[in-house]
Amino acid sequence: MQLVALQMHASSIWADNRCTLASLLEQLPSARPLLVLLPENAVVFGNREAVLSHAEYLGEGPIQAQFSDWAKQHNIWLVVGSMPTHIEHQDAIHATSLVYNEQGQRVGHYHKLHLFDVDVADSQGRYRESDTFSAGEELCLIDSPFGRLGLSICYDLRFAHLYNALREQGAEILLVPAAFTQVTGQAHWQPLLQARAIENQCYVIAAGLVGEQGSRPTWGHSMIIDPWGEIKASLATGSGLVTCPLDSAHLMNIRRQMPVAEHARFSTTWRNK
Repeated sequence: MQLVALQMHASSIWADNRCTLASLLEQLPSARPLLVLLPENAVVFGNREAVLSHAEYLGEGPIQAQFSDWAKQHNIWLVVGSMPTHIEHQDAIHATSLVYNEQGQRVGHYHKLHLFDVDVADSQGRYRESDTFSAGEELCLIDSPFGRLGLSICYDLRFAHLYNALREQGAEILLVPAAFTQVTGQAHWQPLLQARAIENQCYVIAAGLVGEQGSRPTWGHSMIIDPWGEIKASLATGSGLVTCPLDSAHLMNIRRQMPVAEHARFSTTWRNK
């Protein structure tokens, strides 16, 4: 079994991003089964108007149909890092991660819980995701041939209790698609990812956007980290694939030898709705 994080530069135009994704997916390793994670904003990376123009209802629209087709064509489990989705009966959208199995069936989705409303010392300066998106309300875990997948998106990475809750509900692989800024990425991206892997004894797959769109520079540095916190593969800059074999026995050995989940004196209070 192989894990893949795809790193790319994205624009505000889906047709361009579709071409980039198609080219990179053609470079996938031949081993199957294969779990492929795309970055946050792989569909559209731009201003509010661009994002709204690409929003689809869950299960409807040509963008989702394309991802389903790619999953079938390449015989892969494909995780779309995020795309804008309409909220039924509301004038609002979510940033949504979508999971497709090798038959092209959507087997789960996750609406981003934590919205990036912060000030950063970069060329953009002010980020307000809540001007465009509504926050999600639920955790998402998905059973797969690779183990139980725990979903998250970008800014979620800073909230350890989210990942603790995913681990309590059986997560073995944590997915972190992102468009981290260069400033925050250089400071915190790698240590946060390693911390989430170590404290939860999970594989972490982190797929990032790279390069600059308008005034927003992104960090890249996609990587796959094992449950001991070791970086098994990474790509600092440029578009490409980060690949790593999945060693489930290694994960189980770490958890057996250091059973931190059993030793924990505190538990999250999160409840699925």
